[in-house]
Amino acid sequence: MVRPISDLEAHPDIAELRARYDRAAETPTAYMADGALMLAGVWLAISPWVVGFAATQRNLAVNNLICGIAVSLLAIGFAAAYGRTHGLAWVPVVLGLWAIVSPWAVSGGSVTGGTLASNIVVGAITAALGLITMRLPGLGKSMQHRQLRETPAQR
Repeated sequence: MVRPISDLEAHPDIAELRARYDRAAETPTAYMADGALMLAGVWLAISPWVVGFAATQRNLAVNNLICGIAVSLLAIGFAAAYGRTHGLAWVPVVLGLWAIVSPWAVSGGSVTGGTLASNIVVGAITAALGLITMRLPGLGKSMQHRQLRETPAQR
């Protein structure tokens, strides 16, 4: 008979899984992805004022501000505690795709070239960095397996 665990947080498997995610978050790839994701979120938040569409397309400006703040906060969470926030790694991908389509969805068809370029580029970057963040634990594992398979002469 299996005894139920009253405190799931103290389960050794969960503790080991979180430790593995935290180790994956301490790699140079993770540092670069988190930093770049933070910068992409900041750019998305301030782009309406930098590109100059905050006054003409208020709804899109508010959308970009909210999405940019969300992406930046997620990047901070991933950098600070990836072991606890890894389940949200898919959110930057969705927000990046939303940033790409939001000029048409929020403003209709009346968007300028600068607005489109800014949102498409930062949306693609955010989605790509989100995919990298989702893949972080697997990247660390594959690098460990490669090191175990190599002989000392190959290293």
